[in-house]
Amino acid sequence: MNHISIYLLLMKMRETKVSYKTKNVITAVMTFSCILFPIQILAQSKSESTLFEEYKEPTERADSLIVNQLRRKGVHFSHNNSVTLLTTGKDKFNDLFKAIDQAHSSIHLEYFNFRNDSINEELIRHLAAKVKEGVEVRAVFDGFGNASNNRPMKKRHLKAIREKGIEIYEFKPMEFPWLHDIFNRDHRKIVIIDGKVAYTGGMNVADYYINGTKVVGSWHDMHCRIEGDEVNTLQNIFLRMWFLASGQKIHGAKYYRGISNPDYIKGLKPDTCGSAGNKMVGIINREPHVSKDIIRYFYVNAINDAKDSIKLINPYFTLSRALKKALRNAVKRGVKVEILLSVKSDIPLTPDCGFYNAHQLMKEGCTIWMYEKGFHHTKIIMVDGKFCTVGSANLNARSLRWDREENAVIIDPCTTHELDNLFEAQKKDSFKLTETKWKQWRTSWQRFRGWFAHLLSPFL
Repeated sequence: MNHISIYLLLMKMRETKVSYKTKNVITAVMTFSCILFPIQILAQSKSESTLFEEYKEPTERADSLIVNQLRRKGVHFSHNNSVTLLTTGKDKFNDLFKAIDQAHSSIHLEYFNFRNDSINEELIRHLAAKVKEGVEVRAVFDGFGNASNNRPMKKRHLKAIREKGIEIYEFKPMEFPWLHDIFNRDHRKIVIIDGKVAYTGGMNVADYYINGTKVVGSWHDMHCRIEGDEVNTLQNIFLRMWFLASGQKIHGAKYYRGISNPDYIKGLKPDTCGSAGNKMVGIINREPHVSKDIIRYFYVNAINDAKDSIKLINPYFTLSRALKKALRNAVKRGVKVEILLSVKSDIPLTPDCGFYNAHQLMKEGCTIWMYEKGFHHTKIIMVDGKFCTVGSANLNARSLRWDREENAVIIDPCTTHELDNLFEAQKKDSFKLTETKWKQWRTSWQRFRGWFAHLLSPFL
């Protein structure tokens, strides 16, 4: 969710039955936010130049470098993980429902939003059935994420869910004075089952991940299932968020993985890599005031560490100065940089900024692919065929500076190769950006709009 989306939310409220007093309060909040947001951005921008390690020509392999860099930032890596990629909404929800149906003890869900639609209803049915079997079910969602989607869960929906025995809480509900609702939202998407199996990635709970939308067509995104010690890390993230949302302190060995994966959860999509069960994985978790710079740190250093190739897909390509510089320097070192963006988008203005940045980077040697067959909401990067990331973080100001985000960093050539193959397949439905194509594709007005949008990139 970005600053422009707040505006759209208010426009939506304008069309619905909202009291005159409420509208006045919302207007006041927006006025104050427009004042405070630039101030906070400027304060953070001053320190960005000192955030990252001084760049040096990489001599070690990229995977070794990024692991050591993240370890110095307190990120833990374990070596006994399996990672199964779920590359479609159908794959993700089918796999998730199978795992839920076999839960013995607990099911924990943390999402930016649960859209009140058919896939959410199906999820609730599966969860309610497990409650009847004595399984503990806890769910938390972001208040702003809920309010900003076009089919939010309302009080009556939450009441009906709770009556089924599912504990569900809203993180930072939108309440007066609402100023706090603009910053530090929970944008993560995490599910942990029995403390043994975990899911994470870019998908919320919404049926458009399967059916697409009328506006953008098919909706592409990425999730993965993790089995191994990093499930414990994801469980820790959830339990901290659960405490913030509910006030309940949940603890105990039953919520954590022991020495082996569960053998009672069967029929899930397998990890077909030879490295299955032995993959090195670390979780980078952006927590305001605790690890606020970790996502930016990872991306900039991952790009700076590259010696051969970078492949990147991200829906909101607004980029910080540090990221632009890192990509330009990578090209100068002879690294093949390929970036895939969507022609279509679910929000206004932000894509214009992304197109402007793409054009500038194209002129400096990056290869830009513009995906035409639907909307790519995927957030991945692959470096040198050695490591990759799957997670919730966009490359915009909200994800990198404000919101709670989480990405799995996977140090594994096989998993990285699987994502490389996905990238190559998506190029078939894309056009390569050239100067000629740029002038044909974007009108003078659109090019101006992109230039103007890039000036607003700290707010998008």
